[in-house]
Amino acid sequence: MTPAAIPAPFAAALASADPSWQPVLRAGLEAMAAADPAYLSQLANSAYLPTGGRIFAAFARPLPQVRYVLIGEGPYPREQSAIGVCFMDGAVDSLWSERGLSKPVNRATSLRNFMKMLLVAGGHADPLQLSGEALAPIARQVQAAGSGWIQTRAELQENLLDNGFLLLNATLVYRPEVAPLRDAKAWRPLMQAVLAALAEHARVNDAPPPTLVLWGKIAAELEALPISRAFPKAASEHPYNLSFIAHPGMQRLFGAMHLLRRKPVS
Repeated sequence: MTPAAIPAPFAAALASADPSWQPVLRAGLEAMAAADPAYLSQLANSAYLPTGGRIFAAFARPLPQVRYVLIGEGPYPREQSAIGVCFMDGAVDSLWSERGLSKPVNRATSLRNFMKMLLVAGGHADPLQLSGEALAPIARQVQAAGSGWIQTRAELQENLLDNGFLLLNATLVYRPEVAPLRDAKAWRPLMQAVLAALAEHARVNDAPPPTLVLWGKIAAELEALPISRAFPKAASEHPYNLSFIAHPGMQRLFGAMHLLRRKPVS
């Protein structure tokens, strides 16, 4: 059977992915086109986020480096914010201000609550005292010369990648007129291809498979895929919920990684 055609914008966007991912993503796109021949063609002719061919930006690191697959809901609904990477807001530069977290972080609800969870998990903040006023002394300490803390969203993203995270969304696009769940269902064949490739890599190399970190109900629906049984899982509510900050499983998972600290210079 001849593979279904992939619309040119998505074929071109594959170049942003690491070469180890490109055949996997191509197979996933072909599976999407076979499952719903109209979907990708219609999407290619509509306005969606992320822009600039960044739809596969999450796959910039090689497949063998993946130790965790963090799956969120979908891209931020703002062009500057949506960069093709799960919950990392492109509009954020500095993480801190004199009064606590920076204004751009506070605007990016998921990133804000993730930061607060990291502060609590690391023993730096009281879970009952997370207002701006309460975080101000921490922010001053963080921004002091030689503090050893990361200062920017880019550094946080790099720390996650260095810990082996694939920062993925259940749907790779955002369109204001389409419910995220509807788009997520269309992208499920690509998710199947991604998980199958990771499971096969683990099997061939006699290595443990990556952990699936599922945030929210849309991500949790991937558990319906039979291939998901091959992976250990850690699940929670989506971080746009305040209750995420106190989730014990997320605190255990991320607390040991010390993501708010700069990596030692070797």
